[in-house]
Amino acid sequence: MLDLSSLRPAPGSRREPVRKGRGIGSGLGKTAGRGQKGQKARSGGGVRPGFEGGQMPLVRRMPKRGFRNPFRQEFVVVNVEKLNRFPDGTVVTSELLRKAGLVKKRGPVKILGSGELKRSLTVRVEAVSKGAAAKIEAARGRVEVEATC
Repeated sequence: MLDLSSLRPAPGSRREPVRKGRGIGSGLGKTAGRGQKGQKARSGGGVRPGFEGGQMPLVRRMPKRGFRNPFRQEFVVVNVEKLNRFPDGTVVTSELLRKAGLVKKRGPVKILGSGELKRSLTVRVEAVSKGAAAKIEAARGRVEVEATC
């Protein structure tokens, strides 16, 4: 009978770990595969990632490009077609979208206009595109933009 207590790895699939520095007979005794002396032979020795032996590293040879605005407002986007899952007359808020699983990341929510809306909803989020607002109002809904923090 097969049960969890009788499971074993396939023969030959598991090997004993190599025990370095355990005598000359092990094949990895004395210097334990580190060779003779030098920076990489020392305990705690070695060079940091990207170090090129004193040559100017590649990351510093490449030109700097672009600019990243530290004050940029990143929105979490939801398309209007996703709002069809709510019944008519629902007040759609950021919290409701999070509970429904349409918004997973943190941040202010923006509704975009991709797809068709077949429900009459009141949408109360931080931002709405012009196309999305037109589609919501065409479906006899309302758009209320909340102030972002």
